[in-house]
Amino acid sequence: MAMIYFDNSATSLRKPDEVARAVAYAIDNFGNVGRSFHDATLLADREIFRTRAEVARLVGLGEPLNVAFTSSFTESLNLVAGGLITRDDTVITTVAEHNSVLRPLYHSGCKLRFIDCDDNGVLRLDAIGELFDPSVRYLFCTHGSNVTGNITDVRRVHDVCKANGVTLVLDVSQTLGVIPVDAGMADIICFSGHKWLFGPQGTGGVIVNGRHDFSIVKTGGSGTHSFDATQPGEMPDVFECGTPNGHGLYGLQKGVRFVSEKGVDAIFARVSRLWKMFYDGVSSIARVRFYGDFSAERRLPVVSLNLGRMESGELSRRLWDGYGIATRPGIHCAPLLHERLGTDGTGMVRFSFSYFNTEEEIGAGVRALHEIDGS
Repeated sequence: MAMIYFDNSATSLRKPDEVARAVAYAIDNFGNVGRSFHDATLLADREIFRTRAEVARLVGLGEPLNVAFTSSFTESLNLVAGGLITRDDTVITTVAEHNSVLRPLYHSGCKLRFIDCDDNGVLRLDAIGELFDPSVRYLFCTHGSNVTGNITDVRRVHDVCKANGVTLVLDVSQTLGVIPVDAGMADIICFSGHKWLFGPQGTGGVIVNGRHDFSIVKTGGSGTHSFDATQPGEMPDVFECGTPNGHGLYGLQKGVRFVSEKGVDAIFARVSRLWKMFYDGVSSIARVRFYGDFSAERRLPVVSLNLGRMESGELSRRLWDGYGIATRPGIHCAPLLHERLGTDGTGMVRFSFSYFNTEEEIGAGVRALHEIDGS
């Protein structure tokens, strides 16, 4: 039984062929970046810079060196939060955040205020102004929910932040590559490389719009300024030390280029057809309950649901054991949103679709849910 993979919000399993070829090539040919002038090192230097340039071009950023690479969105957010926030700061965030945002904020010891959501998980931005006062310095916000698929009106959020002198840190781990993202949406953008950019796992980064004074959180060999006692404070060195994941970043370059060549709008149009086909196909099941705003003009290709009183882990297991369909049950590392939606006890089953899924796979998923409902 061939696997049908509907767990793309966790990681894109199917990549463009050129991504794997790039990683294999880099393993055989890349030296350590910035450490010498021989061919292997210079080749790695050039290609990692080209990866920065591809990411910068995708988001309309003029300076590729304002893209720093990390091992993941999680590391990116930890470095940004650790480099900006003190215990004396007040920070606004939302109930829709992933633990990759929440836990670094909790760890900082800062004072937190939360933007709430409605019963569909849509953030209540009408009340956002009430959370601002002179003590607020930062706002951390997700662009797209990994649970509901809802998209945040981040331009509206950014406008309020600018009016109040607040720095906006934006999580685009679920949106970059499928929803239009540009560098002007926020002051600092943290991204994942292995989801909608189709790169290898172990890739992510930070995009900085303008200049910010980050404290040094991660330090070590940088290949330059070796007599300095401290890590260089400018981008991208402030977030990069040690040997980079050159093999993975070369694969990421090919993934980003694939997105650029296909076009974000074309990718969005394809996956929108897929999620709508699935949603329409299972909506007739009387016991199904969906989570999210499915009337929105733009949303992620995510359909999270429960079937009657069946625990989400049981439904996900039956989909896998009986049909070879891979989904994600549980809390999705977003505890506050599940508490708000009343699913902290049961979780949800998340179906998340990719550019590489097919209509035949969607049909198989619809039939499987109908059969499980009738069994």
